[in-house]
Amino acid sequence: MKKNAFMKQLSATPYYVWAALFIIVPIIYVLYYTFTDANGSFVLFDNFKIIEHYSSTFLLSLMMAFIATVICLLIGYPLALAISRTKPVTQKILIMLVMLPMWINFIIRTDSIAILLEKNGLINQFLSIFNLHFELMDTRFAVIVGMVYDFLPYMILPIYSVLTKLDIRLVEAARDLGCNAFQALVKVIVPLSVAGIISGITMVFVPCVSTFYISQRLGGANTYLIGDAIEARMLSISADYNKGATLSFVLMILIVVSTLIMNHYSDEDETGTAGGFMA
Repeated sequence: MKKNAFMKQLSATPYYVWAALFIIVPIIYVLYYTFTDANGSFVLFDNFKIIEHYSSTFLLSLMMAFIATVICLLIGYPLALAISRTKPVTQKILIMLVMLPMWINFIIRTDSIAILLEKNGLINQFLSIFNLHFELMDTRFAVIVGMVYDFLPYMILPIYSVLTKLDIRLVEAARDLGCNAFQALVKVIVPLSVAGIISGITMVFVPCVSTFYISQRLGGANTYLIGDAIEARMLSISADYNKGATLSFVLMILIVVSTLIMNHYSDEDETGTAGGFMA
């Protein structure tokens, strides 16, 4: 028994090393720069004064991430549900098509959206047939489109994973008891897929709220998100690691709080649903 336990711990060593190098050590660096000044002296809240200058940037980032996440949910859930209702072979093909853009570099994917949205891009070329033209690039609309395109698969996959495990007999029972298709969806399918919805929301919201390349490439000077502010503080000629780390720390806290809140409601929904079916 002791030998088996030792072998299990030994097999987990690569994970512990990876977690230490790429999770724990970076967090320690962020905490160090957050609570020290340029001379390395300990300061408690001095660096946090910079938050006043970026309050509107934080709000804009949260708002745009929220909008993009809602759009991904509205698009992703019906797609995941439709895929889960097809034959197993068809499911594999459709999921491969969903994952296919993820195999392409993130920068290339974002640039491809820019090609579609630019002044003489494919969208405006098509609209010119009807004597229409829209300035789509360098707008917040373009940034949200980029977020949705880049992160939509992260919404579809966890929801699909939950829906494929759903006992179809529960839906059939609901239909036998008088529910129409919409009522069965709202009262049975959605409550039983809350875990996948919460996972999808988390996996989309977190990268959306911290992104910077999408806003730079598609939003131009009209969209300045908190990710752009952190990059500017860290990589500019007059880099200020302490202020940049402080912004990163605050963003990290916001993300953790948002995740805890969503997980809390997920646990409540699962408990309530289980209780309801037991009753």
